[in-house]
Amino acid sequence: MRALANEIAKNLVLAGIGSLTILDDQVVTEDDLGSQFFISEIHLGMNRAAAAVTQVGTLNPRVALRVDTENILAKPPDFYSMFNLVIATDLDLTPLSNINAACRFVNVPFYAAGSHGMYGFVFADLITHDYVIEREKSNLPTELKAETMTRSIVATHTKEENGKQIEMVTKREIYSPINLANTSPLQPEHLSSRRRKLQVPPLLTCLRALWEFQSLARRSIPTHSHADLELFTKLATEKHKELQLPAETLRSEFLRSFLQNAGSEISPVTAFLGGQLAQDVINVLGQREQPIQNFLLFDSEESKGPVYALHPIFPPLGIPIV
Repeated sequence: MRALANEIAKNLVLAGIGSLTILDDQVVTEDDLGSQFFISEIHLGMNRAAAAVTQVGTLNPRVALRVDTENILAKPPDFYSMFNLVIATDLDLTPLSNINAACRFVNVPFYAAGSHGMYGFVFADLITHDYVIEREKSNLPTELKAETMTRSIVATHTKEENGKQIEMVTKREIYSPINLANTSPLQPEHLSSRRRKLQVPPLLTCLRALWEFQSLARRSIPTHSHADLELFTKLATEKHKELQLPAETLRSEFLRSFLQNAGSEISPVTAFLGGQLAQDVINVLGQREQPIQNFLLFDSEESKGPVYALHPIFPPLGIPIV
């Protein structure tokens, strides 16, 4: 229950979701006091979820709150079946992948998010998600067809509203788990020209390098030791090449900035990420609007938050909907 989780919980509770379970097995430390608004010095040494739940509840007493202080990694897959949706924040790739796999096993949508100072990400695996968009009916009939590699139009119907014909279009998005997204290439549209390659932020490269570092070094964040810096730089260079991005976009200044920010929390950044994720969750639960597909990156220094669809290679478009 760090700063990002605080923001997500705040937004979901204020939006009036039916119930929320807060799970955290860690205790409040002095480091938590600088960026979290549900706890104070009197909570030092207490479980973070238990310390925060009272203040969370004051935001909207109609929301049913539950606290779980067990280690999330000890939970069996059927634990997740009681939820409509699961959000995991500020974890390494291995636990994120394990939780994602368990959610898929019981067919529960999954979000992951993390913040690193000025940078952060939101990932969505909704497995298969249908949603409805409303638009004024056109003279041309809407075809049931694939629109992109992940999105298809699967149904339509019409209603009358204020004397106008409104078309309700049901679209379906298919998703990939985070372990596949982490090794998937960029879509061809991002690699079609040098100009487009230059627009892909090096943050994607650094996140992949950080997750690989965590697997190899068994530490969440690189230290300032020469060995760690050398390993991270080597991994980032390899990941950048795998993504087929120009070498000049992975500048030493950005690597240095990312490493200096890694693991830290900055309130405006967690507020943005928490707001984006919570709004997407509300839309998903209501089956309205296009959800995140599937990787949102946020660089607050550039004030940019592009979304990339990272999936294994899909068959070409044009496959009929059945």
